[in-house]
Amino acid sequence: MIGVFDSGLGGLTVVKEIIRLMPTARILYFGDTAHLPYGEKSEEIIKKYTLAACNFLKKRKVKIIVIACHSASSVALDYVKSKISLPVIGVIETGVKTALKKTKNKRIGVIGTRITIKSGAYERVFKNYDKEIEIIARATPLLVPLVEEGWINHPITKEILKIYLEPLKEEEIDTLLLGCTHYPLLKKTIEEIFRNKITIVDSAEELAKSIVDFFDYRKIKRIKGELIIYLTDIPPEFERVARNFLGFSPDKIMRVALQE
Repeated sequence: MIGVFDSGLGGLTVVKEIIRLMPTARILYFGDTAHLPYGEKSEEIIKKYTLAACNFLKKRKVKIIVIACHSASSVALDYVKSKISLPVIGVIETGVKTALKKTKNKRIGVIGTRITIKSGAYERVFKNYDKEIEIIARATPLLVPLVEEGWINHPITKEILKIYLEPLKEEEIDTLLLGCTHYPLLKKTIEEIFRNKITIVDSAEELAKSIVDFFDYRKIKRIKGELIIYLTDIPPEFERVARNFLGFSPDKIMRVALQE
């Protein structure tokens, strides 16, 4: 079983990619919807909530834990690894590796929540691989609520994206890394703004590929796939938002308390 954790529902974009690549995988998803957004919280609180969520998944016998939340990956990944005796992977490194392969001019843009950008996590990982790389990072906090509202193709969303992305265009980036699980839904609009002149790296897609590499998928092809979703709160718009992220309506949803 694969355990996937996110602060809310955005990590379902990672689940969608895992299902696309491993249609028979068994996935337990934990969304801490009662405490979102993590992107506006302190590092101490993010570490506390993330560890509690990962312990929840561990108790349910998952083989690997995927921290799909960029905010949690940026500040809590190493902390959780030190506390959990299971393979735990975050969403940052896989995206970084792909972006490095794609860039030609070594000018890479990163967009994400305030806490993700403020943490400097992306810059640190990029520099670990290539000290000459130039990273232009920008916080884009308005995008998450717009995506969850379903305003994917709304003119307001496109105008806000233009404002956020203009500084990156001026810096002449040739690769843009989407540093939030909500952002893949905006990929088409972003491509239009850049007139398809840059490469866009979808961290959700790259993270799913790393999960496939972790498992010997040939051994589990005969197992029926399953998705169970645990949420600390079930928002009124859950079904609509989940359908936008997954492409279908999940039928196994349970409300649980986060044991801090």
